[in-house]
Amino acid sequence: MALPSAMVLPLLIVFAAGIYYIYNEVMHYMAKSLVRNKVVVITDAVSGVGNECAHLFHKGGARLILCGANWDKLESLYDSLTNDADPSETFAPKLVILDFSDMESMEDVMAEVVDCYGCVDVLILNSSMKVKAPVQSVSLELDRNIMDINYFGPTTLTKGILPTMIPRRSGQFILVNSIQGRLAIPFRSSYAASKHAVQAFFDSLRAEVEEYGITVSTVSHTFIDANVTPSSEKPDSKANSLTTFVASHLTHGVHPTVLANEIMRTVNRKRKEVVLAHPIPRVAVYLRAVLPSFLFAVLGAGVKDSILAEQMQ
Repeated sequence: MALPSAMVLPLLIVFAAGIYYIYNEVMHYMAKSLVRNKVVVITDAVSGVGNECAHLFHKGGARLILCGANWDKLESLYDSLTNDADPSETFAPKLVILDFSDMESMEDVMAEVVDCYGCVDVLILNSSMKVKAPVQSVSLELDRNIMDINYFGPTTLTKGILPTMIPRRSGQFILVNSIQGRLAIPFRSSYAASKHAVQAFFDSLRAEVEEYGITVSTVSHTFIDANVTPSSEKPDSKANSLTTFVASHLTHGVHPTVLANEIMRTVNRKRKEVVLAHPIPRVAVYLRAVLPSFLFAVLGAGVKDSILAEQMQ
């Protein structure tokens, strides 16, 4: 007996959803198995994203080297990973104090990281410092501190780890960058500048190390927000509707769990470039390249609007 035509579409949707669910479960299982025994370094393991990555890679059987500036937080993370873990399936993480604002310590840090296992398979560079302020209120000292943490720190550590990867002809660098490495918005001049700089460094590095079988990946995301609940408040009727709409979407957050899972997929698929953002920031990036004058006008109008300026500070 033939099915009524009205039932065909719902059944196809249910079938497609089932296939998609099974596919995701299989890929998730394969992702965990592919990181087993790999030496994975997380530069800021005590942050929200770093913590999520640590749990994800630890369950997958990776040999973790967890870095951070706070020893107590590192020990707390260590306990949360090992308390209920199966020693036959996982490895106890190694802990290393790492503070990119202290560049003088970097040589010792690099030696300590390499000494843990003698090599590094995956270096996840997720340390970051943010600032929201008008250009004239950001001091030169703060500019330099941001550049140390967002640019000089990651690039220095990369240069220290790279010589251990080249002879093995294997390895992967993952820069967890911001979409502001591609698109600068008002009141984030220093932050955007550091993200543009580090993006350029790893784009150059990617081409240089390809012959050695080393992968360089960048994951560009919007702001990390554990809540990611859009505001239910209605914008003031006096506000410029277009600029308010654009700015609100540019500042939408990405949940740490979502970003951590994307990092795991990037490791296993060796993707070179990932943009994790809502449609509006993606469109804004394209507008910057194709119609820059239009984007500049939109952002400029937004700054002039007092309500929009308050939202972005």
